[in-house]
Amino acid sequence: MKTDKFEQELTSLRPTLLAFTRKFTKNRDESLDLLQDTMLKALSRKSKFREDVNLKGWLYVLMRNMFINQYRKDKNTVSNRVDESYLNWVEETNTFNRPDGAAQIKEVWKIVDSIKDEFGKPFKMYVSGYKYQEIAKELGIPIGTVKSRIFQARIEIQNQLIGYR
Repeated sequence: MKTDKFEQELTSLRPTLLAFTRKFTKNRDESLDLLQDTMLKALSRKSKFREDVNLKGWLYVLMRNMFINQYRKDKNTVSNRVDESYLNWVEETNTFNRPDGAAQIKEVWKIVDSIKDEFGKPFKMYVSGYKYQEIAKELGIPIGTVKSRIFQARIEIQNQLIGYR
């Protein structure tokens, strides 16, 4: 395909491509950025475009792949980035690192140990990281029963903790 014809068809597909960006993002600025990036990539790769291929479909695939790659990149950078000055500023609120925290945890576990075994065992397994299906299989009871017993254990523990305060 000649360069002029390619650029002409690319320009004519701009409104259609902009509408297609709405499938990926509702933000107008992000849509315009995605459109611009797609068109730039298409122009830089026009030598790889074959005339027997549907241009609109080729552009859609190009746009989709660019969006997915950018999403993955953003997801990784946001979740892995932590402002260390914030961590130094935030007060430690959990009880695990304080001296009196160990005593509190022991008291809570005493309460957990004091509840009926039929409620306590599924609760302890759940707190230890077992999934509902694994608990049900281990204890030979339905998943609904597991969920109910864990819920009942929570209520009983909460009630005893209210009296503990």
